Amino acid sequence: MKFTLVYGIDDGWYVGRLQEIPGVISQGETLEELKENIADAYKLLVKDAMGLPVPELHTEEITLNIA
Repeated sequence: MKFTLVYGIDDGWYVGRLQEIPGVISQGETLEELKENIADAYKLLVKDAMGLPVPELHTEEITLNIA
C-alpha cells in the first residue's frame, strides 16, 4: 500500500500524518521511527475498525512531502 506521509519537525520530534487516511498521526525521534510509528498507527486503526488482521506495510513505499 502506498500513502503520502506529511510531516514536520516540532521541538526536535518528527510529527506526521497520512494524507489519505484522516486520524492516522504519530511522532518519532527520527524520520525512520516516525515511519514505523505511522505504520503501527495505521495497522491499529484498520484492525480496530474491521476486526481483521492487517498485512505488513512497507515504509519504503511512502511518498514524502516536505513543507
